[in-house]
Amino acid sequence: MESMKLSEIVKAVEGSFGFPADMEKEISSISTDTRTIERGSVFIALAGANFDGHDYGAKAMEQGAEAVIAERPIQGAKCIIVDSTAKALLSLAGYYRRKFDIPLIGITGSVGKTTTKDMTALVVSKKFKTLKTEGNHNNEVGMPKTLFELDNSTEAAVIEMGMNHFGEISRLSMCCEPTVAVITNIGHSHIENLGSQQGILKAKMEILDGAGYDAPLVLSMDDKLLSKVEPRHGRRIVFTSVSKKAADVYASKLKADSEGVSFTINYEGGSVPARINCLGEHNVRNALTAFAVGMLLGIEPELMTEAIAEFRPHGIRQNIREVRGMTFIVDCYNAAPDSIKAGLSVLRQTAVGEGGRRVAVLSDMLELGEKSASLHKLAGEYVAASGADLLYCCGEDSANYVEGAVKKGMNAENCRHFASKQEMNEALRAELHEGDAVLFKASRGMKLEETVDALE
Repeated sequence: MESMKLSEIVKAVEGSFGFPADMEKEISSISTDTRTIERGSVFIALAGANFDGHDYGAKAMEQGAEAVIAERPIQGAKCIIVDSTAKALLSLAGYYRRKFDIPLIGITGSVGKTTTKDMTALVVSKKFKTLKTEGNHNNEVGMPKTLFELDNSTEAAVIEMGMNHFGEISRLSMCCEPTVAVITNIGHSHIENLGSQQGILKAKMEILDGAGYDAPLVLSMDDKLLSKVEPRHGRRIVFTSVSKKAADVYASKLKADSEGVSFTINYEGGSVPARINCLGEHNVRNALTAFAVGMLLGIEPELMTEAIAEFRPHGIRQNIREVRGMTFIVDCYNAAPDSIKAGLSVLRQTAVGEGGRRVAVLSDMLELGEKSASLHKLAGEYVAASGADLLYCCGEDSANYVEGAVKKGMNAENCRHFASKQEMNEALRAELHEGDAVLFKASRGMKLEETVDALE
């Protein structure tokens, strides 16, 4: 972070500061956690469901903070009083972001936004020194923290935006002011809060609230709702597709092998061979989005395909590894019908050994509300359509996977639902053997990675 004067901070958050202080004092960092306080910091006292930062204001001062942004006076602390510390964090991050005249790519979507963010950051880094969102810092606390990492050496930023209610993407967009906006897709995640896919589309389109009219919007033509979005106020829309030649950037000649997918990227003015070292058509789609962003920034096509080939999944997001002669596809970070379909496409493309089978191990998709049963059945239909040989699942709603799979023609004897994860783990230990390819997919809250650990 580049330093800011204390007077700038008071003005940016529209706060009142009644203590004698050197208002020209240089502030070197902004913190919401006393464990990161250093001399020259300002501490923001956020309040959550299970904590209240106001309880730590005095401690922040003891550790060297120059002031505390708070909603009420705190004994032992020099407080900048504001109506809302959460709003103050966004306002201050927005003020700081506007100090940097750089390309900032904002990315949101129902699924795939983290992979798209990582691929895009690799592409943009081929030409610019690039800051990107790390981990899951894509909310109204994490994203401002990322923006405070901007400094005078930063030449571009790739920022991920998450949400589960209306208005959240709008606030994030108004804070970071994207110069290029990306929506990966419109799925079913958080439909419990947003009511319908049309509601999800409306919430995702809030990404334009902080973008100028000259900020291009990158969308997938393969998404039935995004493909119908029309430009307004002269905004440029760049469409991508894995097959539709009407798109501005589209793929052709897709060929999967055991380790990835080779394809051709076609764009106005030419085409270039490309490869991703991971499986799944959805990852080709993510790569096309990254390419489209790079194209808007004037990056050479060959450099972009080089960057795309460098991407590797990590953690519990579609991590593929060998376990005693079996291939485990571990994708336990989140789940919705679209992401399960994507995971199944990876399973379908994964080679099996002699006598090996493709096994889908699933648990519940969360935050689907009253549509949960029907959407689990839909995902079960995807299992049957994928050609998976076996379906094992556990969880309160997971029996609906079996119903959907059987409905679409999967042999009922090959579909098993268990009352507990432990029972499923024992059955899998007895069933799985060398040569099998196994997909593990569920919402993060179901902790399906525990099944992976039990089987390794």
